[in-house]
Amino acid sequence: MSSKMGKKKKTGKIVALSIVGVLAVLILVVIIGAWATFGTFIKAGKTIKKLDDGLYSMEYRGDYGLDEFLAQGGADNAGALSDYLTTYLSHGFYKSESKTTENNYGCSTICANDADGNVLFGRNFDWKDCKTMVVHTVPDNGYESISTCNLDFIGFGDDFTPDGSMEERMESLAAIYVPLDGMNVKGLIVADLVVGGNGDTEETHQHTGKTPVTTTTALRMMLDKCKNVDEAIELLKEYDMNSDIGANHHYAIADASGKSVVVEYVNNEMIVTDTKVVTNFYIGDSPKKGVGSKQSHDRYDKLMSFNGVADKNKICELLESVAQKNYPQEDGKYELTMWSIVYSPHEGDLDFYFKENFDNPYYLKFVEEGDFVKTDVNQ
Repeated sequence: MSSKMGKKKKTGKIVALSIVGVLAVLILVVIIGAWATFGTFIKAGKTIKKLDDGLYSMEYRGDYGLDEFLAQGGADNAGALSDYLTTYLSHGFYKSESKTTENNYGCSTICANDADGNVLFGRNFDWKDCKTMVVHTVPDNGYESISTCNLDFIGFGDDFTPDGSMEERMESLAAIYVPLDGMNVKGLIVADLVVGGNGDTEETHQHTGKTPVTTTTALRMMLDKCKNVDEAIELLKEYDMNSDIGANHHYAIADASGKSVVVEYVNNEMIVTDTKVVTNFYIGDSPKKGVGSKQSHDRYDKLMSFNGVADKNKICELLESVAQKNYPQEDGKYELTMWSIVYSPHEGDLDFYFKENFDNPYYLKFVEEGDFVKTDVNQ
């Protein structure tokens, strides 16, 4: 009797161990499956770092769904883009009501050459205080790039913390699709600027039957797919452009060869104009030529007055001369130049100045791991 009882206990123990083993295998399979599904997103989320109050950086290596986004029909507004990103990042497990922020913003850009003939490109982003993210991407099917995003444009709210919970980190991946400027490893530089004002409320919404894209997704597309200005222009012609923050936009586009243009949309027609300087009024030959604020004309004139040989310090000086601190409002306040960047496609690097702090830049360079390093640019 005792012998039989012993066997039962032994058999029960073996069965229990077998169940534990099966459960362990199942858990492992789930974990492996989850990692295969979300691993790239999780790795990217973990790279998010806080660099300063309101300033963050992130690196993403791998596929972030741009080709899939275009193949499934693109998006003709920021809400549709948000819906796609929510579905893509959750692999269909989650769906939310999208919310986007609409606002106008300023900006200035200038393209010049150094003593050796190499291109330098300066960019001011003028707006109000906002959460900012610098994004380094190395896509599976595209060019490596560094870009900058205003996180407030994607409507996560004042309490959103990009380096907080894993959920917030995953939400931050949306920044990849809403760059406002950037440079890729081939030396293409693109900056998005609002254009018009003074009663001009036109938005761009092309309806020619081509795949629709929003202003920021088109910028991401150019950084990922184009080596130079000519390729960027040809790529834009293949898509229907749509304004995505309640305003009209134009692009300042330059490359390592020194070619520099502005791409504008007037009455839903694309106009390309050679120029070394872009601010916030229409430059191209169209019925709207010159439409824009007095301040945007003033900033343009200041930058156009420079026609000499530049270096990084000179570009920084020019950007500082047209930063928003120079334009106080009637109440003594002024809008903020959130970031200023000096791009050097020849060197594959850029100097990043946050909130008009022109004495303390961050230095970024295309290197193996693409780390975001704060240093003295004069070293």
